[in-house]
Amino acid sequence: MLEIAIILGFVIILGLGFYAGKLLFQLKQQNAKQSKMRAERIENIIVSVHTIAMAMAQQQCDISEGVIRLTNLLDALPILPAPDFRKHYPAIYSLHDEISQFATHEKRAALTKKERREEDKAREAIEAQYESKIMDEVARLQKYSPQL
Repeated sequence: MLEIAIILGFVIILGLGFYAGKLLFQLKQQNAKQSKMRAERIENIIVSVHTIAMAMAQQQCDISEGVIRLTNLLDALPILPAPDFRKHYPAIYSLHDEISQFATHEKRAALTKKERREEDKAREAIEAQYESKIMDEVARLQKYSPQL
């Protein structure tokens, strides 16, 4: 009777060990997949940042539009610890803060032509204040590569 209990206990322990090993293997696979997906996401975001920075440098993209896109992309980078992009690119983030108050999409469409022109003039004046500093930062962003 004791031998049966020992054998049964051994079989149960062996089964639990096998199950634990299987779960650890699945966890390792899941972590590897997540790491690969994270690296791919970082690479895609960096390619987009470089493309937008190049378009801004070549004046193919409005400064305001580029700044909005760049700040959103940089803030979405899944890098830990998160770099302080606001410190590294202060002009880009300052312009973003100042232009974020302007109407966009449906709200902009609801404005009268006069109100849109006034907002455009105000935005262009703000862009002019930051343009040279932003172009310096855009040149640095074209070469940006995160430390993983």
